[in-house]
Amino acid sequence: MIGPEFATLTTDDLVTGEAVALDLPPAGVGSRIAAGMIDVAATILLMVLAIVIAGMASVRWDEALVTAAVIGTTIVVFIVFPTALETLTRGKSLGKLALGLRTVRDDAGPIGFQHAFVRALIGFVEIYVFWAGPALLSAIVSSRGKRLGDFAAGTYVVRERVSLQLTPPAAMPPHLAAWAQRADMASLPTGLMLAVRQFLARLSTIDPASRTAIGARLADEVATYVAPAPPAGTTPDDFLKAVIASRRQRDLARLDREARFRDRLVVRD
Repeated sequence: MIGPEFATLTTDDLVTGEAVALDLPPAGVGSRIAAGMIDVAATILLMVLAIVIAGMASVRWDEALVTAAVIGTTIVVFIVFPTALETLTRGKSLGKLALGLRTVRDDAGPIGFQHAFVRALIGFVEIYVFWAGPALLSAIVSSRGKRLGDFAAGTYVVRERVSLQLTPPAAMPPHLAAWAQRADMASLPTGLMLAVRQFLARLSTIDPASRTAIGARLADEVATYVAPAPPAGTTPDDFLKAVIASRRQRDLARLDREARFRDRLVVRD
């Protein structure tokens, strides 16, 4: 098995198609409070406008119709509007847009309608009914700053505006280019791909003994997904570079084919 320092993929990592973990840290309690205050202010303003408009339109309504209008307006403002907004923006409310935050699933993927609806439904109770007390206490206790709605929906909030420096992808060793083009290479598991990428990015910082041992272990694991074996005398470092570079080229080619296929399916005027 690979060492723990090269198997660090967690549920806090957003992983790109090339198995590059983009670690977007959970939002702090302070930024969540600030975003929440913006959302609350916008919601209250929307509610006031809705009441004014409904009041002007309901001058001649009977009491039952007015009550139904108030209930309907409350549902739209506090449930429907935030649900629709977070669904359409894939996790952003007005406050989150302003502060560079986003709601994601526990596995770091984008949220859907169900997640947004559950967050809005429970948010109405914990934020507006109980004056945000339960939400604040939950966010302070949770390591990810989750409020009760996040726990129920399986979500948390991350900071998007972070500096990300990705190392350049491994270059194909020239003497292995012909072999890599002919070899059959299956897609590597995400954890193994990430471990190889991390290892290659840190080659210059690893002492020779550890570099040899870790490289050999990684090469042994990767070899089970590659056939035939590389030419005799190939070092583990070069073998791993060739596999990563070849997989990247093949994935880019596959994405290009899929894009061209979709273009052919699009009905043009």
